[in-house]
Parts: sequence; C-alpha cells; structure tokens
Amino acid sequence: MSEQRRLDSRKLIVATHNQGKVREFRFLLGDVELDLVTAGELGLPVPEETGTTFVENARIKALAAATASGEVALADDSGLMVEALDGRPGVYTADWAGPNRDWSMAMRLVEEELFKVGAVRPEQRRARFVSLLCLAWPDGHTQEYLGEREGTLVWPPRSGGHGHGYDPVFMPDGESRTFGEMTEAEKHGSIHGAPGALSHRSRSLKQLVEAVLPAEFGP
Repeated sequence: MSEQRRLDSRKLIVATHNQGKVREFRFLLGDVELDLVTAGELGLPVPEETGTTFVENARIKALAAATASGEVALADDSGLMVEALDGRPGVYTADWAGPNRDWSMAMRLVEEELFKVGAVRPEQRRARFVSLLCLAWPDGHTQEYLGEREGTLVWPPRSGGHGHGYDPVFMPDGESRTFGEMTEAEKHGSIHGAPGALSHRSRSLKQLVEAVLPAEFGP
C-alpha cells in the first residue's frame, strides 16, 4: 500500500468544469477551511478521459490539474451502474448524455435499454451511483476514495428542481423520493455528523476528509 499523505495547504484545485459537481463539493465542504478553486476558474483544459475504470479516469483528471496548477488537485469520476444492463452506463455515464450533456436524453436511453431487456418491475431495475475521488499531487502521487449508494430506477423522471444528471430517476434505498426531489441536505446528509453521509459523493468525500485533512482545517 502506498504512502497516505495529508494535506499541508488549504488550497485545493477541484478538477472539474461540471457546475453540478462544483456545487455539491462546496456544499459538502462548506464548514471545512479549504480554499476550493476549480479547473474552470483557472482556465485549465479538459483532459481526454481514456480510462476504462472510474479509478483511471479520476487519476487522469486529478493528475492533469495538479501538473498544470502545481497544487494538490481533487477529481471525481462518478457514474450510474445498472444491474440489468451489466453495469452500463458506468464509466460512460456522461457520454450517454451526448456532447451537449442532454440528461433528459440520457435518462431516456437508460429507460429504453431497460425496456429492451424486459426490466419493468422494481426488483429488475436495481442500480447504484458510484463516486471515485482521486487526490493528486504535482509529483504524481495519488490517493483514491470510493463511495456508493444503491437504489432503484423509476420512470418517468421525478424532479423537484433539485439535483443534476440522472438524479430524477434514481430512488435511493429506504426513500420514496428520487435524488431529484431532495434538497442537497436531504440527498447528501453530512460528512461530519448526523444523519451521516448519504449520497455516493458524500460517502467518498467523508473518507477523504477523515484521511487527509488536518484537525485544524475544521469543522
């Protein structure tokens, strides 16, 4: 097992141009004394994601941002894995939304694929959201943290104006509402205390915070 480093600077580059992810990171880390700067704000190019796993793609993004900025960078590679579709769309989750990131189209494609395999009952529509976080240092060192949340896919999409991506069709276990119908607090919970980390991204981030943040960074 490689060395596990801790952060020694409050500045952290968030290697994404996805505003939905940026909003979630800022919400979850709101009471931690970190200066979050996004790759978009720095004008960093978007690297080509050539990996075939969440780990590989998260490393590509984190290392590109760390190398370009000279700072520690955080990248998230996340996706929806549907059991009846043999884990698809998986690492290609965003690709199903096309170049313009049309998430309505992406959700419709998932539903069409489920229909093709006859997955109509709730127990046939099991899925899980995955969030793989990678921290990368400019010298090439990386550390990864995995978070997952299981649930069932519903149709038609149900949204209360919250969430992003596939959230309107994902109903997490133990809930009667989709992620799209939940507020950020209801979707994510807390990485520090009650009710605990609930979403896939809050679960991976909780692991990261406990592993690398010095106590003086808060909360």
